[in-house]
Amino acid sequence: MFSKVLIANRGEIAVRVIRACEELGVASVAVYSELDRDAIHVKRADEAYLIGPGPAAESYLVIEKIIDVAKRSGAEAIHPGYGFLAENAAFAKACETAGIVFIGPPASAIEAMGSKTAARELMQKAGVPIVPGTTEPVADVRAARKVIADSIGYPVAVKAAGGGGGKGFRVALTDDELEAAFEGASREGEKFFSDPTVYLERYLPDPRHVEVQVLADRHGNVIHLGERDCSVQRRHQKLIEESPAPAVDEALRAHIGRVATDAAAAVDYVGAGTIEGLLQDGEYFFLEMNTRVQVEHCVTEMTTGIDIVKEGMRAAAGEPLSISQDDVVLRGHAIECRINAEDASKNFAPAPGRIGAYVEPSGPGVRVDSGVGPGGEVSPMYDPMVAKLIVWDSDREAATRRMLRALDEYEITELKTLIPFHKALLATRQWGNAETCRDLVEDKRWLRALAFEPTVPSDGDEDGEKVEQTYTVEVSGRRFDVRVIGAPFAGAVTLNGSAPAAAPRKPRERKKGGSAVGGDTLPSPLQGNMWRVKVRQGDAVEEGQLLCIIEAMKMENEITAHKAGVVAELPIAEGAPIAAGDPIATITSTVSE
Repeated sequence: MFSKVLIANRGEIAVRVIRACEELGVASVAVYSELDRDAIHVKRADEAYLIGPGPAAESYLVIEKIIDVAKRSGAEAIHPGYGFLAENAAFAKACETAGIVFIGPPASAIEAMGSKTAARELMQKAGVPIVPGTTEPVADVRAARKVIADSIGYPVAVKAAGGGGGKGFRVALTDDELEAAFEGASREGEKFFSDPTVYLERYLPDPRHVEVQVLADRHGNVIHLGERDCSVQRRHQKLIEESPAPAVDEALRAHIGRVATDAAAAVDYVGAGTIEGLLQDGEYFFLEMNTRVQVEHCVTEMTTGIDIVKEGMRAAAGEPLSISQDDVVLRGHAIECRINAEDASKNFAPAPGRIGAYVEPSGPGVRVDSGVGPGGEVSPMYDPMVAKLIVWDSDREAATRRMLRALDEYEITELKTLIPFHKALLATRQWGNAETCRDLVEDKRWLRALAFEPTVPSDGDEDGEKVEQTYTVEVSGRRFDVRVIGAPFAGAVTLNGSAPAAAPRKPRERKKGGSAVGGDTLPSPLQGNMWRVKVRQGDAVEEGQLLCIIEAMKMENEITAHKAGVVAELPIAEGAPIAAGDPIATITSTVSE
């Protein structure tokens, strides 16, 4: 086993890997951006190093900076977590060149599965069933129309070749929608994966999203840990996951388990990975392989008792897996709810901000994986995830009741989260019947009914005078915590240009009605950057027509007209930042002649 591991990530997954390191007796090294100076993963690691400004493109995504810190700290291996550089073959190669172990599959496996078209072709040759569609990129809309007419038909899914995590995925139900879907998928592919090429698949209208967890080592062992159901999604991004999948019996589990291990073996896989697929009318189709640990790996850990992160680290270190396929037994039922900083009543618009009070639920069968605490901030620079709430119980019904109890216990003030959404959905007949719940997640009237104002704590809990304080300093880019005993220090101190630790902030009063839609002016429901403006001043628009697209927290958010009329004012511009409550457009009613 390694003696020191660098975690090239942030938030809850960085904390999760640090915990695994502690249990294995391995020293941990954290990296952080300027925005994450006070993050929990930074404080939890044995060492921490500053790697750049807030934007991921200048910090967490800069391969040279990560490798440099690994060398300076003496880390023998790098764990990428998920997102950022986790599925970047160039990063895996750079680690190898630097003599550092990449805790994940070889670069060749990442490359083979990183392109969805190449992966589909590879799986088809290996005898693994794939969703009908193309195995080569489609050049343009004209070529797409020909392929659709010849072999696929509508509805069709247009997907970025390098996509994943719901990015670069658009659906065209009819020919009229194809051009917009093609453009949107290509644009997101270029933005998030530096690859604008797209391919086509038959769109299955209401499939179950079922994925299989695999583990493989360097000794030829490839096993699966059963399946997870991730069908509850918004904009093709997961919200709730559970294991085992309610629609999978023992025979189907054995079948899709073989599909998964065959797929992993076909690319000489090493470590933890996931085969994602679609289940429709008893047929299972390969969708893609995620060559990393998944966000939802926790539910599989709860039902199998196997630590997936530690097994991946053992495999990377050259050790054999500690379990065989015969050792894998699924017990009980586990559910995970993603606690995102989003407003479900506004079509899951990102809702970044600072947390007030923060108390996690506990008790039998409850697990919380988080990377925040009281006073922490969910930045619009990064993913909107606050935490993952996972529960286990004897069966699905009992696990649902336990999750509802845990959601009731979860206290997060000042910040809007998906907790109300999860409470409402898990109490529905659809969830009880193990349906995909797609009708609810796509029902804007049902979602609007979930509107709420986050709790704001009172000002009566101010801390008194302290005689012991901890300050953070950075020396040559490395973080140190310094404890000072004495009278509270009111000034600011810097060392080598570093910033002082942030002072505790009083709870902020929430402005009322700042982003409500009223009259002619449409305010922005969220903070972000204006990605596309689809109308011009003077245009006549219909209610519900697309006005612009705001990029926030790694998601594109389509803003539509709240009424029909004429765009009288349009104080927005592509590429410019926009704050929640800022005016997007003023639409005046047309005057009848």
